Amino acid sequence: MGKPSLPGTGMADGPHVPVLLDEVLAALAPAGGSSIVDGTFGAGGYSRALLEAGARVIGIDRDPGVAAHAAALEAEFPGRFTFLAGRFSELDSLALAHGPIDAVVLDIGVSSMQLDEPERGFSFMREGPLDMRMSQSGRSAADLVNGLDQDDLADLLYAYGEERKSRRIARFIVAAREEAPIATTLELARIIEKAIGRKPGDVHPATRSFQALRIAVNGEFEQLAEGLFAAERLLAEGGRLAVVSFHSLEDRIVKRFFDPEKGGPTASRHLPAPVAEPRRWRNVARAVKPGAAELARNPRARSSVLRSAVRSGEPPRPVRLEGLGVPRVGGAA
Repeated sequence: MGKPSLPGTGMADGPHVPVLLDEVLAALAPAGGSSIVDGTFGAGGYSRALLEAGARVIGIDRDPGVAAHAAALEAEFPGRFTFLAGRFSELDSLALAHGPIDAVVLDIGVSSMQLDEPERGFSFMREGPLDMRMSQSGRSAADLVNGLDQDDLADLLYAYGEERKSRRIARFIVAAREEAPIATTLELARIIEKAIGRKPGDVHPATRSFQALRIAVNGEFEQLAEGLFAAERLLAEGGRLAVVSFHSLEDRIVKRFFDPEKGGPTASRHLPAPVAEPRRWRNVARAVKPGAAELARNPRARSSVLRSAVRSGEPPRPVRLEGLGVPRVGGAA
């Protein structure tokens, strides 16, 4: 994580317009003098819109590739935009020295900027090294594909990508790597297509597997959960949090974070009613999805979901992943 997910970069009416922009601005209600953390800066689409609305913005990203975008905003909005290199899971400590924060926006996943750079290895549509590391350091997708045993690899593809044919794909990958290590994106995509086939009109058969590997390489689910709790620690009563996610597993985590009762165990009528925890978030909005006009100009936005809420005055919770529905895979840890 650590950058916006699938923004619409090919728009004729201006540079880098991220998904659900109007809805995010409505949820955050930026105003002159307000301070907002863009925890997943990426190409700076949300940051620019917030700056143009008069807010002061602190952008955070772990990807060294965003430096040029950050420098451009620093030059265009001197004194109102600050960029901090780091993970959004640490946004509270990163932003601590920058005064009270009124709102936080997070846009979860991989950006078009990354997908469009073959050398980053995120896309199964372009030839490149099998990398997928947002921070450009640490373990790569190639390390997982070539190093995990068959069962752990299958578990990873199923848990993180919801790939129902994970066992068959894992068998084909292991057989292929016995001949030679799998090193490139298109090589892996071809192996997956050979394993499960491809019907005309269907999404590419490698879609879910590439998603699963990217999530595992970057620890995205854990980063998301920790980032949500970091925002809870950072924001005082009345602070706003808006989160855009791109698939059901992420959205489930966000939904349960805002409303922990959604992820709690079913109460038994034979036991005393559990004591409800104080609510850390109020005015929890219903999920918002892109409309037809946005989908027409940016098909990549089709799976995006926005959830937002306002901070209550209750003290923040300790980080706790239980109940959020965070998938766990032993071999990918």
